[in-house]
Amino acid sequence: MSEESKALTYTSYLALDEILGAQRPRSEEHDEILFIVVHQVYELWFKELLHELAHLQRLLEEGRGPQALSTLKRILTILKLVVAQIDVLETLTPVQFLSFRERLESASGFQSAQFRELEAVLGRRDPKVLAAYEEGSEPYGSVEAALRRRSLYDSFLRYLTLRGYKVSSDRLERDVTMPVEESEGVHSAVLAAYRDDGEAAQVCERMVDLDEGFQEWRYRHVKMVERTIGSRSGTGGSPGAQYLHTTLNQPMFPDLWSVRSEL
Repeated sequence: MSEESKALTYTSYLALDEILGAQRPRSEEHDEILFIVVHQVYELWFKELLHELAHLQRLLEEGRGPQALSTLKRILTILKLVVAQIDVLETLTPVQFLSFRERLESASGFQSAQFRELEAVLGRRDPKVLAAYEEGSEPYGSVEAALRRRSLYDSFLRYLTLRGYKVSSDRLERDVTMPVEESEGVHSAVLAAYRDDGEAAQVCERMVDLDEGFQEWRYRHVKMVERTIGSRSGTGGSPGAQYLHTTLNQPMFPDLWSVRSEL
């Protein structure tokens, strides 16, 4: 029987042979397998989040609010799971981690191309992250492309316009390779949406939930790093907790926060 004609099974459909064979610890330490599994699961969830966020952008740009709200609910539920997964990593004590840390050599979470893509979709614009990848490599290309595409914020502005809320043209036509900045031309549209208290207001609130959830992930991540390695540099010479602190309290959608004092 040819490979193509074999009956589909649970194992073959989910490619379990490949997935369950992808844990290859570099030491005999008991705890290294946990470290590997947790980070591989993170990458799987990052893949799904990128998939859902691309779908969400299309829905917003087509003005499909109810479907966008449903997709936002899924994204937020996944994000809660991603944050909760840190609880598992925090069962790894500093001594347990240090028992195999040197085997990681230059490998570092800072090299996660999918996480950098995720940041870019959510509006972060920092070309310096490309330094973690070899120019011309697939990770370099995927992150660079993400930095040049419209972010979720830009898709949200198009949604507001389709729902009849006037967003200033300079915001709609902004250079999407630049960071998001607050704008009076966005404030007025968001305020009007909130005061109408309809579908658009619900979308605004779920966007705030997403922003808050991602900030929570960053906070939990930096505290996990601190309790595991303290103020040491991260693996591969990355800046560790010192750098991670600089990413805190940086909202992705500043307009949706600042208008709250005007409602």
